[in-house]
Amino acid sequence: MLDVALIEKCADPSLTPAIVEQFVAAAGSDDPLAITVKSGGRLVLVPTPASPEAALKIIREYVGKANVRVGLTQYPAGAGITDIAQLDAALVDPCENLKRGTALFAKVARIVTKWYGSPTSREVMPQLIDDAIHAWRTGIFEGTQVFQADDPGGATFLRGKPLPKMRLEGDVGLEEETGEIAATPPGAATDAASAEMRIDLSRIGGKN
Repeated sequence: MLDVALIEKCADPSLTPAIVEQFVAAAGSDDPLAITVKSGGRLVLVPTPASPEAALKIIREYVGKANVRVGLTQYPAGAGITDIAQLDAALVDPCENLKRGTALFAKVARIVTKWYGSPTSREVMPQLIDDAIHAWRTGIFEGTQVFQADDPGGATFLRGKPLPKMRLEGDVGLEEETGEIAATPPGAATDAASAEMRIDLSRIGGKN
């Protein structure tokens, strides 16, 4: 479980602490140095880093060649960069990773919320969260490449005032599936068997 003080200090304020905990528990890692590398849909075994510097070395080795997720939030390491020299050890710093990861997840949440027609009923909340987590894992929601897409603004789930339409810094040049520099090699298919079951609530409010 994430430390409450870390959430309060570092997490995106548009997400409640409970949602941040649920997001990290479902899609993240307990280890701030955790690195997951996938190529062509297959997991690539990499050494377990003992330090941020060792983690950065592994990240730089694979970004641009494979899909790399890092840290507490399993943030897409290539998100928003155009050169591996832009990668830094802050990616695996617990606070910075939580800051970047929750900010990007909040954007994904707004994409999902808008698709559902910005509902106000709390009965829909579990489905919104499940769909946002699924989109974080796959990089895609209803045909939209969520890491590339503009931030639509509006509500982040059901909390707080709508945010103005904005674009996260560096939201260009992301990979179709995971936000990396390079796309998955041609011919690689998404493993449909690994997809979670999702419920269509008749497109509440209509698709925007």
